[in-house]
Amino acid sequence: VQLQASGGGLVQAGGSLRLSCVASGNFASINVMGWYRQTPGKQRELVATKVTRGTTNYADSVKGRFTISRDDRGNTAYLQMNSLEPEDTAVYYCTLKYYTAAGPPTEYWGQGTQVTVSS
Repeated sequence: VQLQASGGGLVQAGGSLRLSCVASGNFASINVMGWYRQTPGKQRELVATKVTRGTTNYADSVKGRFTISRDDRGNTAYLQMNSLEPEDTAVYYCTLKYYTAAGPPTEYWGQGTQVTVSS
C-alpha cells in the first residue's frame, strides 16, 4: 500500500490550504484515513481522521477550522484547512488503517507534506 500526499506549502496566517491523500494497493475499502502532524522535537499528533462513509475525529486545536472528507471508494482523503495559524506549521502525514477479523489493525503512513504558516 502506498499513500501519496500533496497540497502542502507556505501560506500566511488566516489563509487556507487543502491537503490530498490517495492510497493505492490492496486494502480494505472500509478503513480509517486521516492526518497527523509533527514538529521537530515533538511527538506526532492527531489532526483528523474519518472512517469510510462514517464518523470523523478532530483534534480540539483544529475543530471549526479544518474539515476532513473522504471519497466513497475509500482510497482518498482530503483535509481542508482554513484560518491557518502559525501553530499549524508542521509536517503533515497521511495515514490509512483498517481492521481484520483477527489480529491488530494494519496501518500505513505517507511520506509527509510540509505546511508552513507565516505570521
